[in-house]
Amino acid sequence: MIKKNTTIKEAQILLGSKKVSASELLDSVLVNIKETNKDINAFLEVFDSAKILAKNADKEIAGGRQKPLTGIPIAIKDNILIKGKIASASSKILEPYKATYDATVISKMKSQYAVFVGRTNMDEFAMGGSTENSAFGVTKNPHDISRVSGGSSGGSAASVAVGGAIASLGSDTGGSIRQPAAFCGVVGLKPTYGTVSRCGLIAMASSLDQIGPMAQTVEDVEIVFNEIKGVDHMDGTSCLNPKWQKTPERKLTIGIPKDFLKNKNKDIDTGVLESFYASIEVMKKQGYEIKEISFAEFDSALAAYYIIMPAEVSSNLARIDGVRYGLSIDEKNLTSSYSHTRGCGFGKEVRRRILLGTFVLSAGYYDSYYGNANLVRRHIKSAFSEAFIDVDIIATPTTPTPAFKIGEKTKNPILMYLEDLFTVPVNLAGIPAISVPAGSVLRGDKKIPLGIQFIADSFGEDLLFKVGKDMESVLEKDDSRGEKRFN
Repeated sequence: MIKKNTTIKEAQILLGSKKVSASELLDSVLVNIKETNKDINAFLEVFDSAKILAKNADKEIAGGRQKPLTGIPIAIKDNILIKGKIASASSKILEPYKATYDATVISKMKSQYAVFVGRTNMDEFAMGGSTENSAFGVTKNPHDISRVSGGSSGGSAASVAVGGAIASLGSDTGGSIRQPAAFCGVVGLKPTYGTVSRCGLIAMASSLDQIGPMAQTVEDVEIVFNEIKGVDHMDGTSCLNPKWQKTPERKLTIGIPKDFLKNKNKDIDTGVLESFYASIEVMKKQGYEIKEISFAEFDSALAAYYIIMPAEVSSNLARIDGVRYGLSIDEKNLTSSYSHTRGCGFGKEVRRRILLGTFVLSAGYYDSYYGNANLVRRHIKSAFSEAFIDVDIIATPTTPTPAFKIGEKTKNPILMYLEDLFTVPVNLAGIPAISVPAGSVLRGDKKIPLGIQFIADSFGEDLLFKVGKDMESVLEKDDSRGEKRFN
């Protein structure tokens, strides 16, 4: 039996040496899914075709054609299209919809003979931070099933945490990869906007959405990222000439927005802050220079995000009307069909954001809300550019709290939105960030994982991988429970 937390690197060696076949590797993760999915609900569907893909991967390996992702079991978020497979975005309105083409990231992985295990649960249309908004039930945290797994890519994070996949793909609009990665104790990368094609991603907010990987280690995330990145002429926002930053030979500097952390203490869990500053001390011992920076723009990011994002949601989801695909409720006239289909098919949170977005785009309010929010967005991007003149990396906690109890924040949307405190500025600026496990806090008799977020300037993914690996090097992993803690 292959261990639950096998990494891509370890699997590559096992497959290449013929000690394990891709079929055996798949069987191992299928056992983990069978043992855990009833309680965790990470997977909405496990693909029967996975076994065929594994056999094809074994033929490639036998023929000496092994590539980085050949035979690697990968879970896919339910809003990324795989031809012939359901892609419901965890919504009743798209429950019967089957994709008619592959997303670009799927095509890239298929060319490497990766093994798609199944589609994972998520907040409906990626709107949420807990996976409680899924039409198909909440995904529970593998470390404590009374708590959320995070969102919106909660199923993708949990699938890796339980060993149901060696890596997974999610999408990140305001923290939807990094936050669940932190809650579930895995690594999650939000790449620079435009470096990974969005073609075949069911859009939520097009100027913010970005596909990215989750895995057990920073090295694994790096491997997946290198295989899915690249120019795509099917995506008009794809970066044509990315200027990748290389890690400099000099000692790197990490910036800490300390004033912001102090001002927001009432919103940040004490255990999160203690873990964060312990992590910073660890990085200092690793040879990093730590520098306090002023970043007042953090205070306005959340407000700007929750105007821009719903506006784009309202526009993007207008196409889902019951006429072209998905759920359709026939009525006496077209207007009734639209309203009933959308009213019955969309969940409460999706309806809330559509209404908010339609309001901020309406006549008389567009400039006051949407226009001003985009001015704030430009200020935030400029502030990051200025900050990166003095520092190489900016560090924050990934989330202001550990994973919270299921149902704890569903009645107060504002409390839920505050979970995005540290992650949304990154999406507004279009820059990359990574969440790396950083110890845990004790809640009752359970150790709940925490994450630290490292942010780099555009195309600075290599810097993030360097810092993330250094962070990992001072954590020891207990294989029996999947916990990570400082040495």
